[in-house]
Amino acid sequence: MEVKITKDFIEHLNESINQQNAKAVKEMLQDLHPADIAELFDELSTKEQSFVIDLLDNEISADILLELEEDDRRKFLKTLTAKEIAEDVINEMDTDDAVDVINELSDEKKDEVIAQLEDQEHAREIVDLLRYDEDTAGGLMGKELIKVNKDWSVITAVKQMRKQAEDLEEVFSIYVVDEDEKLLGTLSLKRLLTTSANTKVADVYNEKIQYVKTYTKDMEVAKVIEKYDLYEVPVVDELMRLVGVITVDDVIDVIREEAEENYQLAAGITQNVDSDDNILKLTRARLPWLLLALVGSFVAVNVSQSFSDAMNLYPQLFFFTPLVAAMAGNVGVQSSAIIVQGLANSNISGSIWKRLGKEMLLALLNSTLLAFVLLLATHFLMSTSYEISSTIVLALVIVMILASLIGTFIPIMLHKYGVDPAIATGPFITTSNDIFGLLIYFSIAKMILGF
Repeated sequence: MEVKITKDFIEHLNESINQQNAKAVKEMLQDLHPADIAELFDELSTKEQSFVIDLLDNEISADILLELEEDDRRKFLKTLTAKEIAEDVINEMDTDDAVDVINELSDEKKDEVIAQLEDQEHAREIVDLLRYDEDTAGGLMGKELIKVNKDWSVITAVKQMRKQAEDLEEVFSIYVVDEDEKLLGTLSLKRLLTTSANTKVADVYNEKIQYVKTYTKDMEVAKVIEKYDLYEVPVVDELMRLVGVITVDDVIDVIREEAEENYQLAAGITQNVDSDDNILKLTRARLPWLLLALVGSFVAVNVSQSFSDAMNLYPQLFFFTPLVAAMAGNVGVQSSAIIVQGLANSNISGSIWKRLGKEMLLALLNSTLLAFVLLLATHFLMSTSYEISSTIVLALVIVMILASLIGTFIPIMLHKYGVDPAIATGPFITTSNDIFGLLIYFSIAKMILGF
């Protein structure tokens, strides 16, 4: 049965919780997905959240916690003891999810939680995963997988797979290893079902397989899964031993986080922040680029001031300064955005000079068409003189070409020297193009109008 979460539903839920009506609360939530219940937690206090969690099965409660935002989950985990976290949360999670949650705890509480785990094998696997950096394949992978030995018969492989699959929610792949646990390939479920029971796995498995190393960066893992349309990818260590598997849902989280970070960088926010963060943190994230924008704008003001005589003689020049500056900023951001996207997707190939040449030709074509439109507008709509119109359109063409080159060159160079190129698409590009745009605009005006 589909449940619609309305204002009345939320009010009824709050009322039932306040009345400690456990039966009513369970009935209201029983048909909801954990993700939907996690959204409802925004409407509840920490005490009310605890009441709901205590009512539900541990497995559902664990799923709800995984769906919460990190900050909200941290706040809730602080209300639980190490034993409660271990027994009610970690025991119900796959190893990769369990590691994500444990990493959100203080160092002291991490040790306490791990010590409280009764399943020693689960604890060992979690401890093993904790040694990997969070932004690597080792930090993303889980230990839950199906593997068979190449020397097993098909009937033996099926028996072993049944045992291994008991604790798995889904099975996407069957991995084939040797006696040293080295990854050899995959076993097709179809081949397994259509092959005689005594056939050796070594005779029917597929040797072609995509894999990643434990130290592979998370975005590289995402690219592998995207490129080969995989549901999951195996992870091997330096000796090619199978140590884990990464599923597509983990990669989606990585891509989302990377996109959010790049979007914030492009907007001039230097730290990963949320709208609910405190004022001090938000200020620290935004202030550096705002200071850069202030300095750049101050320089632009000084450029304009140095040509004050020109604006006194030809006041119409003043009216077009925002237009020239805006076009420079827009073109620069467009060029840099395309380059940053290409770098992120590894789609930028060839020499930098070829790329700059292409952007220059594109800017020349666009700026020429726009200059023609502007020339007609200034002549027929504003009755601007030929000299001033020529100044404006010539400056527009040159400024747009220069802005496209800056927007292309800077991200590529930042990427080359290991700096995130996403920072180039924000105030840095816009401010620099404003300054150069005004300088070129007034320099051309001085050359043509002779002041």
